[in-house]
Amino acid sequence: MKALVPSLLFLAVAASVDVQAATPANTLVIAQSIDDVVSFDPAQGFELTTVQSFNSLYQRLIQSDPHNPVDLKPTLASRWQAGADNRSLTFSLRPDAKFASGNPLRPEDVIFSLSRVVKLNLEPSFILTQLGWNAKNVDQHLTKVDDHTVKISWDENVSPAFVLSLLSAPVSSIVDAKEALAHQQGDDLGHQWLNSHSAGSGPYKIRTYVPHEVVVLDANPGSPEGAPTLKTILIKNVPDPAARRLLIEQGDADIARNLGADQMAALKGKPGVKPLAIPYASLYFLQFNAKASPALGNPALWEAARWLFDYQGIADDLLKGQFQSHQAFLPDGYLGALKEQPYSFNPQKAKEILAKAGLSNVSFRLDVNNQPPYLDIAQALQASFAQGGVKVELVPGISSQVSTKVKALNYDATLTSWGPDYFDPNTNAAAFAYNPEDGSKTLAWRANWQIPALSKLTLAATAENDTAKRVADYQQLQKQVQQSSPFVIGLQARSLIAVRDNLKGYVQGINPDMVFYSKVSK
Repeated sequence: MKALVPSLLFLAVAASVDVQAATPANTLVIAQSIDDVVSFDPAQGFELTTVQSFNSLYQRLIQSDPHNPVDLKPTLASRWQAGADNRSLTFSLRPDAKFASGNPLRPEDVIFSLSRVVKLNLEPSFILTQLGWNAKNVDQHLTKVDDHTVKISWDENVSPAFVLSLLSAPVSSIVDAKEALAHQQGDDLGHQWLNSHSAGSGPYKIRTYVPHEVVVLDANPGSPEGAPTLKTILIKNVPDPAARRLLIEQGDADIARNLGADQMAALKGKPGVKPLAIPYASLYFLQFNAKASPALGNPALWEAARWLFDYQGIADDLLKGQFQSHQAFLPDGYLGALKEQPYSFNPQKAKEILAKAGLSNVSFRLDVNNQPPYLDIAQALQASFAQGGVKVELVPGISSQVSTKVKALNYDATLTSWGPDYFDPNTNAAAFAYNPEDGSKTLAWRANWQIPALSKLTLAATAENDTAKRVADYQQLQKQVQQSSPFVIGLQARSLIAVRDNLKGYVQGINPDMVFYSKVSK
C-alpha cells in the first residue's frame, strides 16, 4: 500500500489543476524530467532540476540581472561596501525583507546560511571554501554589525569582485534560520527537512514534492521581490522528451523543458507553440592526454585537430541548431568571453601542419559517452579527422566508465562537456587554464598539461578588482588555451524548450540557475 501513496498523491495534485485540459489561468504547468533531484537544500542541490528551482524558492544578498548577467543587483541586501583591505564586504540588509514563514530577515540568517554550507560540506560547498573558509574558521569571518548589517571577510588573496560573484551563486541562497532550526534533526542544521521543503524568501515555496512524480510550488505573496503573477507552479515528471513534446503540443503543459533537436523540429510551425533555443553555458570539446604518447603531447597535433573539427557542420547540420559553434573556454555571455572563431574545417591545412611536424600515421582512441549528443559528435569527428589522415578509434562507454578512465589518466583522448559551477569567469579558467602543484584535479590536470605560467595568471585574475584588467587577464588566458593546448573547444550548447504562445514574461539566462517564473502570465 505504501508504494501506491506517491502515485495517488500525484493524481490528486494533477486532478486539482485539470491537466487533461488546457492549463488553468492561475497555474504554470511544466513538463520535464525531475528524476535527477537529490535535494532542494541549496547547501546540497547541484542538479539541473533543483538549481533551476532556487530562484523561485530563495534569494541571495545579490543576484545577476537576468537580462544582463554580468550586472549584479542588490537583492536581500540594499547596498554593500568593500573594506579598505580588500578582504571584506559589508552588506546592509533590506529592513522590510521577510521569509515565506513571515520571519524577518536578520544578519543571523545570513551568517547561518553561509556557515551551514561550509559546515555541512556537501558538493557545492567548494564554491565558498575558495575563500579559505572551513568548518573551524567560518564563524569568525561572518559578523553581525548591527540589526541590519552583516560583515563577510576572507583570508585568500581574492578580490571583492570575485567574492561578489560567489555570493550570487545558488549555494549562497539565504535560508530562514528559525524555520530550518525548528526542523533540525540532531546537528544537521535542518538539512533533512530542507531536502524536500523550502525556507526562503523567493516568490514561491514548496507545497508538495513527490520524488519522481511532481513538485508543486505555491505563491509567496510576501516575497521581497513582490508577489508572483501566477498562484501555482506544477512541475510534472515526464522523463521521455517525446512525451513532453506531445504535452506542449496538445496544450496540457505551458512549458516543456530539455527537448532534443528532433522534438524541436517536430514542433516547428505547430499552432500555439513557440520553440526556443536559448544560449547555454555548457561547452563541448575534445581533450587529449598529453602524456599518452609523443604524438598526443605534440602541439602540432593539437593545432591540426583545430582544423579537423567540423564546427559548423556539426552544429548546424548534425545537431540541427541544438548547438552553436564556439572556440573559447568562456561561454558566450560571460565576462570577457572571446567571440572570435579563428579556426574552421580545413583538412588540407591540417595535413600540412602534421607533415611539417613529421607526424604521420597518427591514430588515437577516443573515449566517449555512448549517449547522444556525445556519440553523434564523436562519429562526426571520426569522419572529419579521417579526411586529415588521422585515424580515430571510438571507445564508447557509459558516462561513469568514461569519467573514471579520464580521471585515472587512462585514456588517449575524450569528447566531453563542461558547465560552469557559478557565474564568474574563474569557474572555467580554473578548469582549463589551471594545474597547480597541489594536485588539484582540474581539466588541465586530467589532460596532463603542465602550465605554471597560466596557473599563476589564473590565480592573479581572481585577485584583480579592476574589471577591465580582469577581462584582459581572462582574454589572454583564453587566447593561449585556444592557440595551443590539448583542448579543442568546438561547441556551446543551447537549452531547447518550448512554451505555449500565450505565455508572457518567462525569462531564462545562460546559467542553469537563471530560470525565472515569477513574472510569467498567460
